[in-house]
Amino acid sequence: MFSPSLSGASYSSTVPSAVMRPVAEFGNEPVWLLLAKVLAIFGFLVLMTLVTIVAERKIVAWMQVRPGPNRVGPWGVLQSLADGLKLAFKEDIMPTLADKGVYFIAPALSCIPALVAFAVIPLGPQVSVFGHLTPLQLTDTPIAVLFMLASSSLGVYGIVLGGWASGSTYPLLGGLRSAAQMISYEISMGLSVVGVFLAAGTFSTSEIVAAQHDMWYFVLLAPSFLIYAISAVGETNRAPFDLPEAESELVGGFHTEYSSLKFALFFLAEYVNMVTVSALAVTLFFGGWQAPFGIVAAWAGANTGWWPVLWFVGKVFTCLFVFIWLRATLPRLRYDQFMRFGWKLLVPVSLGWILALSATRVFSAQYDIGSRWPQVALGATIVAAMLLGLAIRTRRTAVSRTQALVSHPDADYPVPPLDLRVPDPPRAEALAGPLAGAAQLQRRE
Repeated sequence: MFSPSLSGASYSSTVPSAVMRPVAEFGNEPVWLLLAKVLAIFGFLVLMTLVTIVAERKIVAWMQVRPGPNRVGPWGVLQSLADGLKLAFKEDIMPTLADKGVYFIAPALSCIPALVAFAVIPLGPQVSVFGHLTPLQLTDTPIAVLFMLASSSLGVYGIVLGGWASGSTYPLLGGLRSAAQMISYEISMGLSVVGVFLAAGTFSTSEIVAAQHDMWYFVLLAPSFLIYAISAVGETNRAPFDLPEAESELVGGFHTEYSSLKFALFFLAEYVNMVTVSALAVTLFFGGWQAPFGIVAAWAGANTGWWPVLWFVGKVFTCLFVFIWLRATLPRLRYDQFMRFGWKLLVPVSLGWILALSATRVFSAQYDIGSRWPQVALGATIVAAMLLGLAIRTRRTAVSRTQALVSHPDADYPVPPLDLRVPDPPRAEALAGPLAGAAQLQRRE
């Protein structure tokens, strides 16, 4: 097992016993406590969805210098609840050409995996609940992170089947885009967490959190964190990677033909996926529920009791703010740019980083030196090289486009013909025939 310490000590000797919980002990609580945890996780995700929708509308409005929702509830904070009730009471419309069975279950296939994936996320340490000592986590397994990645990847089936079963062109195109997009960025996301496995020596989420008690992995594994963050945005179909929806091209993408509660389930799945990938980012790279180091230094009890839930939720909201910030700032990428970025940059850099990280750990173990600071230096170098390469490529692309416009002014911006005439609608043409004949008869008389 790889050691997470600077000196090469064993894993158990570097982790405080108060935050450790053997994986085999999960699931031994009373049935009522397990059911309470399930309900608490479901309520937490639904509440986070409602809060995130309002926060997104308010923050984007603030960035765009406009009021935003301000009618329902104080300062408009109940707007998302009102929208949910409105969707529940709207008419449920099913297209004539839809495959009714698949059309009905597709939203559930998209929403359920997002909810299930949160089961292995640790929200805090062990606490006492009515005399029972239990961790603030539903369950944990030796392959918990792989379980989360597998559950999240199943959401693509709901989107693809929903687009195909609608019996319409635009949803089908959105579903095909989503299939290619999610499969492509799942590869880079899976490769990005390999560095975490190498550093922590475990796949268990609770043990990964415990291994970060003295250094968070976003510092130790900066390239892994950067690749994960980009892949998470692509995996959740959020701007600038919202190509399966693409309102300006596909009306609404894969859910164009959905309404009422079925549309609400797709909407819920998107925001629950945002919360889930943010929680996984916090667990893998930001110390999970552990308090920031400044707070720990000033307050010894920051990581005890129910306080860690506050630190965890604060970190998740910080990640969600980045999602919102990207949507308000960046334009949508072209599809070829998006796929090229994933396959030709993220995947090769991930593979190179894994090889370099493994070589650094072997070298450090062979010469009995601390392995963390060489990893930090190596990761910073790779991140700087990635950013420099993107800047150089962007500069070259801008220069080549400028030169092309100078030499061929009409190459990228074709001018329509001057005699362009918009044809009349078919109904207007059909009505024009009888009316024109009646006019001619009147003139003859």
